[in-house]
Amino acid sequence: MTQDSDEALVTRYRQGDVAAFEALLDRHRRGVFRFLARFTGDEARAEDLAQDCWMRFIDAAPRWNADGRFKIWLYAVARNLATDEARRESHRAHAPLDAPVRGRPVGEVVASGARAPEEAAQDAQLRPRLLRAIGELSEDQREVFLLREYEGVSFAEIALVTGAPLPTVKSRMRYALESLRRALQEVA
Repeated sequence: MTQDSDEALVTRYRQGDVAAFEALLDRHRRGVFRFLARFTGDEARAEDLAQDCWMRFIDAAPRWNADGRFKIWLYAVARNLATDEARRESHRAHAPLDAPVRGRPVGEVVASGARAPEEAAQDAQLRPRLLRAIGELSEDQREVFLLREYEGVSFAEIALVTGAPLPTVKSRMRYALESLRRALQEVA
């Protein structure tokens, strides 16, 4: 049994198939939330923004452009919501990306899977520095890095999501990686 494309699911949802919406939600909910949580540094805000993102889709579904790529549209909406929220809240102090989540260090909450004890120990030292370094990237560099490295979005798709030319997206990634490399050199 072949899996329907996102676009086919959108078409089915527009025709009243609620299961198609549930399939889209199951397929993309975690990725959108992860992107927003890393982008904002706040899981509660990310949850609210993710819900707003899906509400935007529900509102836009009747006008959906059949030629559009759903994933690109979805991440563009998530990015725009997060950016708008950041602008509105710029006067507020932001929690650092390495702040405890539910009383535990982020490194424990965002576990990297089964690891050898030595690797886990190194991760425990590296992860807070990495999260801090990601948080210190410019907003443009951080969004490209998060979409590419954490969500597996291609550079071409990131260009469509951000509205930036492809060479600019690649440059932002290069600068992000250089900045992260410099920030993490002392760990090695």
